[in-house]
Amino acid sequence: MDTKSMMIDIAKNLFQQKGYIGVGLTEILKAGNFSKGSLYHHFPNGKEELLIACLQSMSEGMTNDIEDIFERYPTTEEAATAMINKLIANFESEGTISAYTFSSIISEMALLSEPVRNACSNLYIKMQRIYLNKLVADGISEESANSIAVMMTASLEGAILLCLTQKTSEPLKIILDVLPTLLNFKWKQ
Repeated sequence: MDTKSMMIDIAKNLFQQKGYIGVGLTEILKAGNFSKGSLYHHFPNGKEELLIACLQSMSEGMTNDIEDIFERYPTTEEAATAMINKLIANFESEGTISAYTFSSIISEMALLSEPVRNACSNLYIKMQRIYLNKLVADGISEESANSIAVMMTASLEGAILLCLTQKTSEPLKIILDVLPTLLNFKWKQ
């Protein structure tokens, strides 16, 4: 793995654990045994540019994982169920789901930095597009599918935060129970 990729991986883990404000450049440099010159060589604009690279890396990993799951299952309900079960299993075995959420970063930085806000927005848009496409393939109108996709994204992100703060997978299990009702509701066609 090259130095830039290692910096992104180390910073991504630290940002997810401690938030953007809670991690200083010195900590990132020390964790990877990087020089300050090396950091600024790869990220001339410093910590914020590194954060954006981390968000793009997270986006790629998350959307690839979601796309893989949604391609393996014939319906939105089956795909979403598989995805939520994976999140529950991750939480119950590791005690966290940090690889699937970046809300702490958004809450810290989205109002302070337009580039960071855009990077976060792009990830949510990609996630919603995956859900929307599967819902349309299930025969739901694009307008209704868009509304459901937004609701799914918001519900899952909120449930992940609740799991982390309450130290229980119960919020994801509740979404898993409610999801079939939502998806089988007679949406306007």
